[in-house]
Amino acid sequence: MEMTTTDIVIVGAGGAGLRAAIAIAESNPDLKIALLSKVYPMRSHTVAAEGGAAGVAKDEDSLDNHFNDTVSGGDWLCDQDAVDLFVEQAPKELTQMEHWGCPWSRTSDGKVAVRPFGGMKIERTWYAADKTGFHMLHTLFQTSMQYPSIERYDEYYTTDLLMVDGACRGVAAIEMRTGQMRLFRAKAVIICTGGAGRVFPFTTNG
Repeated sequence: MEMTTTDIVIVGAGGAGLRAAIAIAESNPDLKIALLSKVYPMRSHTVAAEGGAAGVAKDEDSLDNHFNDTVSGGDWLCDQDAVDLFVEQAPKELTQMEHWGCPWSRTSDGKVAVRPFGGMKIERTWYAADKTGFHMLHTLFQTSMQYPSIERYDEYYTTDLLMVDGACRGVAAIEMRTGQMRLFRAKAVIICTGGAGRVFPFTTNG
């Protein structure tokens, strides 16, 4: 069985996995990253997202408004510290996506277009026509290719986490083309496989 030793393993190469890989590569180019995905990144489920991504954009909006809409929309079950961090970072991340080439839709005066979504009291959903996920994924994918420290393993199906003294130190995966197992040993593992909506009986996550 083949063994690959790296610094960080990321399981999943959709929007979350690609963004995590880019963040690591930017913060420390010396870290080696193994990016595993059971499909080619542009076939990940992120591509199916059409609605958009929320972030404060209008002068009459505020981070507090976004926070309140998110927490109340989550029936007060949200982790409020996580929501606070999310609403603070969202406008910066969406602007960064534009700098990387994401073609956000625009109003006639050239401003980023936003629309209502998910029970918001103020329009704040950035979108790229009706193919937001497609354009975001394209943007992240092409950006990730700038970093030689990111090594992709497409069509590798992760089957197990490798645990050592209660800490995850890698994964086992099947190369789908050959059916061969490979072990990936790492100092850290990041899970970006999506599908968390399925913990609920009803979800719009697909």
